[in-house]
Formats: sequence, C-alpha cells, structure tokens
Amino acid sequence: MTEARTKHATRSTEPKPRGRQRSVEAEAAIMTATIDLLRKKCLREVTADAIAQRAGVSKATLYKWWPNKNLIALDAFTAKMKQSVPVPDTGSACKDFTEQIKSVIRFYTSPGGACIRHFIAEGQSDPAFLALFRERFLKNRRNEVRIIWERGVKRGEIRDGLDEDTVMDLIYGPMIYRLLAGHAPLDDAHAEAMIAAAFRGLQQ
Repeated sequence: MTEARTKHATRSTEPKPRGRQRSVEAEAAIMTATIDLLRKKCLREVTADAIAQRAGVSKATLYKWWPNKNLIALDAFTAKMKQSVPVPDTGSACKDFTEQIKSVIRFYTSPGGACIRHFIAEGQSDPAFLALFRERFLKNRRNEVRIIWERGVKRGEIRDGLDEDTVMDLIYGPMIYRLLAGHAPLDDAHAEAMIAAAFRGLQQ
C-alpha cells in the first residue's frame, strides 16, 4: 500500500510525458502567455485559467501536458532563460564568465526574469516543486556554465583540481544574494568586479 502511494505521489509531481499529440504552436503560445503573465504578476497570482485564456487553448490542454501551473511556469521560465542567456565563447574563460553573468543579471532583473525569486519562495513550502526546480532548471543551468569552466581548465586559465560546484557557488552566489536581499546594486560594473575577484583565486 505504501509503495503504491509513493508511486502515485511521484507521478502527480512529475511533468507528464510529451506525446506526439502535442502541438508545437500551442506549446509556444502557452510558453509566451505564461511569461507575459509572470511579467505582471507573481507566481501565486498566475492561474491556469489565465494562461489558457491568454494562449487561446483549453485548460484541459494544459493539464494534458503539465500536472499544474507551477510546472508550466517553470518550463516557460527555463526556455526563456535559455533563449536570453547564451553560453559565450570569447577565447577567455574570465571574459566568458563576465559576459555570461552580465546576461544573467539583465535577465533576472527584467520583468520576465525576476520571477526566479517566486520559484525559490514557492519551493520553501513545496519540497516536491523545489526538487523539480533543481532538476529541471538549476541543474541545466550549471551544466551549461560548466562548459565555460572546462574550457578554462583546458586552456590553463583555471587551476585544475578545484571543486567545480564550490567555485560555481562562489561565482554566482553573490549575484543571487544581491538579487534576493536587494542590499546592493546589480549591473555590468558589479558583474565585472565579482568575476575579477573570483578569478584572482582561480588563477593562483
């Protein structure tokens, strides 16, 4: 009985499989509608009804592809960030991290990107959603940034043998802290200063 309940709980929180019936046009409309709504309202105020109405689809269509509106929002946010924040390749790891973090800051401080705070807040009372946030968003973002890291190590710009996850937190942690606490500005100048400070340790 316990095993059956566990399997049911897992199925209820995971996104439903994407079948052949999914319309590319409808999915794009849903993603766009969700981001548009998140630009104006916080995550908790955005409803499945509003997403469906703005996208021109039925609510049944939403629930055929996603278990709840939070997962729709997470998928839309992930897709939008991937589009807005490319992985640069300037030939220098320091410059790549600088350009990338500038793009991240611009995205997170934009109306559509600021809802990253809503996802983190929602996860504090919903462990299942927080786990999906880590798996579907955070893990993917860190894997993309790891490309810059690995190039830097191969070029000899970054000392080999450092713990990647710890350094990623050192590089991006100050930005997230400023974003959440709002105690200091976030702009290109501060992005350059944060990366410069991090690289003084990475290159020694």
